[in-house]
Amino acid sequence: MHLKLPVTFEANPREARGRWGAKGHGPVRRRRRWSWLVGLAVAACVAVWLVTKSRTAGPTAAGTAGRPGTPGVPVEVVAVRTGELPVYLTGLGTVTAFNTVTVRSRVDGQLVSVAFQEGQFVHAGDALAEIDSRPFEAQLKQAEGQLLRDLAQLKDARINLERYRAMFSDELISRQQVDTQAALVTQYEGTVRLDQGLIDSAKLQLIYCHITAPISGRIGLRLVDVGNMVHANDQNGLLVITQVQPIAVVFTLPEDALPPVIGRLRSGERLQVEAYDRTGRTRIATGNLLAIDNQIDQTTGTSRLKASFDNADNALFPNQFVNVQLLLDVRANAVIAPLAAIQRGPQGTFVYVVKTDQSVEVRPVTTGAAAGSEVAIDTGLSAGDQVVVDGVDKLRPGSKVVIRESDPGAAPRSPDA
Repeated sequence: MHLKLPVTFEANPREARGRWGAKGHGPVRRRRRWSWLVGLAVAACVAVWLVTKSRTAGPTAAGTAGRPGTPGVPVEVVAVRTGELPVYLTGLGTVTAFNTVTVRSRVDGQLVSVAFQEGQFVHAGDALAEIDSRPFEAQLKQAEGQLLRDLAQLKDARINLERYRAMFSDELISRQQVDTQAALVTQYEGTVRLDQGLIDSAKLQLIYCHITAPISGRIGLRLVDVGNMVHANDQNGLLVITQVQPIAVVFTLPEDALPPVIGRLRSGERLQVEAYDRTGRTRIATGNLLAIDNQIDQTTGTSRLKASFDNADNALFPNQFVNVQLLLDVRANAVIAPLAAIQRGPQGTFVYVVKTDQSVEVRPVTTGAAAGSEVAIDTGLSAGDQVVVDGVDKLRPGSKVVIRESDPGAAPRSPDA
């Protein structure tokens, strides 16, 4: 008995030969072979590109600093020194005139002349303007005429009083007539005094017609032109004079800074105050602390202080904004380092110190008072140490450095730069 295995035939023998080939190896195996070759070629190209890039890019400064044969990191250094370090308290201030006067007319009349120029500096007593004085001259003459009339009446009443007294002593008239005449004399004396008061008032009005400067200072812009009627109750006035020599600066300081300032004022010391421009680089004037306000502003936690400046060169103007530096103390023999060298990290403040082998080390420091671009170092540095002020972002402990010369005309760098 023979078993017959089932045999299947392709419907299309040509398709079967095309799919599998003559020996059973079809296009699938060829396709896999080509994909492997292409993958190897791509991997080789990527490896060659990476090697070429690594050779051309070269080592980074931070990664290779300190290795033999590699260039050092270019930095700028400054030598630590010892000397006197002034301790300043800084604040924002506004220039304020010691006295500001709005000159107004004290009489009613027409403004007939102006004897000043806008912006002129005047002294107390200088003539400023003149008001028509003719109405007051007429009042003066009228009062003087009344005085002459009343003086004549007073003289006649006094003569009659003497006669009445003589007649009363001879018992020719009664006592009542004498008393009545004496009262009339007193009445005329009062009238004469009233006339004299009117004369003095008219003379005073004439003086008020000539307006003079009440204080020395600088005149602002003219507020009334010649020919206008002016009145004693005018709100704007004729002009404004501000006293600018001396002049004051009102500035603020934090409340925590007040105790040492108050202590030095009570001891009789004169604390120096310097006014700088808006940028804080150009010193405008130097003066002295005058007073401290009697209360602290609760909204800002600051107190107002007032300083006096001679202002001989008129460098300060009222309402000018200035930066103020109050010299509180001068530390002698202090170790002074640039503020730009101070770095801050998780362990506190530190600096990079350049050693004799042109490598850097991290030196923890304790800072004290700061003044401008310098700071006092309490511990960690000594005079002569070279500290890095520029290029610290590329440094690591032990990095090799190349010291470059700093530009003398460049502005000081801030520690956060």
